[in-house]
Amino acid sequence: MRIRSICAAFAGFALAAGLAGCGGAGNASAPSAAKRAIVVEASFPDSLDPQVGATTTSAEATWNVYLGLYTYAHADGTAGTEVIPALAGALPKISDRGRTYSITLRKGLRFSNGEAVKATDFTYAIERAIKLNWGNKSFFTEHIAGAEAYEDGKAASISGIEADDATGAITIHLTAPYGPFLDVLAFPAAGLIPSRTPMRAEPNDPPPGAGPYEIVDVQPNRSFEEKLNPYWAAEKIEGIPTPHLSVLVKVDSNANAEAEEVLSGAADLYDWNTPLPPAAIAQAQSQARGRYQVQPVAQVSFFFMNVTEPPFNSLLARQAVEWALNRPAFERLASGYLKPGCYLLPPRIVGHPSAPCPYGSPESTGNIAKAKALVQRSGQAGAAVAVWGLSASPDRQFVNAYAQTLDAIGFKATEKIISPATYFPTITSLKTKAQTGFAEYSEDFPNPADFYPLIDGSFIQPEGNHDLSLVRDPYIEREVKALGDAPASKLQAQRPRWEALERHTAAKAYLAVIGYEEAPELTSSEVDFSALIFSPVYGPDWTTLQLK
Repeated sequence: MRIRSICAAFAGFALAAGLAGCGGAGNASAPSAAKRAIVVEASFPDSLDPQVGATTTSAEATWNVYLGLYTYAHADGTAGTEVIPALAGALPKISDRGRTYSITLRKGLRFSNGEAVKATDFTYAIERAIKLNWGNKSFFTEHIAGAEAYEDGKAASISGIEADDATGAITIHLTAPYGPFLDVLAFPAAGLIPSRTPMRAEPNDPPPGAGPYEIVDVQPNRSFEEKLNPYWAAEKIEGIPTPHLSVLVKVDSNANAEAEEVLSGAADLYDWNTPLPPAAIAQAQSQARGRYQVQPVAQVSFFFMNVTEPPFNSLLARQAVEWALNRPAFERLASGYLKPGCYLLPPRIVGHPSAPCPYGSPESTGNIAKAKALVQRSGQAGAAVAVWGLSASPDRQFVNAYAQTLDAIGFKATEKIISPATYFPTITSLKTKAQTGFAEYSEDFPNPADFYPLIDGSFIQPEGNHDLSLVRDPYIEREVKALGDAPASKLQAQRPRWEALERHTAAKAYLAVIGYEEAPELTSSEVDFSALIFSPVYGPDWTTLQLK
């Protein structure tokens, strides 16, 4: 699970592809780039080491550095959710009822340091992600045969991965069919690195990769640069662009200053993870026409409610919260970068219902009178509620508005605000016994199964718990297991069942969803805005940055 970069302390909270041509080795031949683009980010990635980083800012920086066997298409909109071959020569051959993936590595590939890419480098990357405790390593350990034994130290290697350096053949055996596994192979954490890379985190000196860029000159919490991989142009992998510019990434936590840098031309690309401040929005709309737009992203914002303890062990109490929420108010607090909604799945994810919200229009200001009546019927009027939240804006303001709403309908709310660095480790620990609080979740891959660990009891664990509301619903667990095991090719056919699951989830009010985040796409006047691709998974695609 991937979270916004501001929540980097918790490494959990935060795809018909065409065939590609064969690659060639050749001599180092770097494309010429007269200039480099400057990207401003609000925060530094949690790590630039691909087997450690788990936030959106890390993935944005590493997906074009650490290519795996597969990646996402470099395209806008739905087309950008398609998985295409990267270092693999073609899509895998899937056999044994979905449990075996047979893949062949392209010939002649090289890392950015000139070293030859080998099939066993894939095995090492997966093992390294597990040993370095990558926040989403369960995607490997729960599905690849032998990965759990390797994690526990009961095996020296992962028995379910067979790799032959002589032929480039890679065979992966799963413990059971898992539909989104091809998306798992597209994670930057599954990106190939040389097998001689140390089995320790290397955030300030990231290992070589086999993608269009290489990361150099890392200045922790300040900046890093992505230079053109001198061997990339010779690879000629279909569907993956050769960059026009190197990229210098600078950190500026002041959103107003960050926006001014881009609007004035001192920088070239604004951080898509940071909403533009209101004054900057007005300036962008008036002065940056043709180089500013708002992009929908697959991220849901919500308040969790612990269903195991009062007052939210009462369905009526939870439904009262849903009826009371003034979702347009949260939209205003987010400077307009939040589309009101009440379902778990964002609109661009298969399974988002076409049915109206069961608690009135998301555009309504809430029904306090109805909510107060439900609280009275629940028998929970006057109950004390501790509301957890982050000290960063606008999250802090979200929690304040939510607490005021709880007070208005008959609860007695107290805010518990802590720093972003400690927030997610705190609320995801069962020891905290958090009653309710704010969270947001961004897709790991564009599949509805990726969102349901948020309310699937099988994902409850003592630390790093995903199911913050502690939901144990047999119907949800049964449906997610059945739907999640199906291949991605059947996703559209499964839409009615996902939609039914969404309606059930909303009716049970396990999460009080307030909406779906949108992202600013803003460049300087020097950038060819029409050529810039906005990936639905990773945001602005740096490989497509061009100057006019």
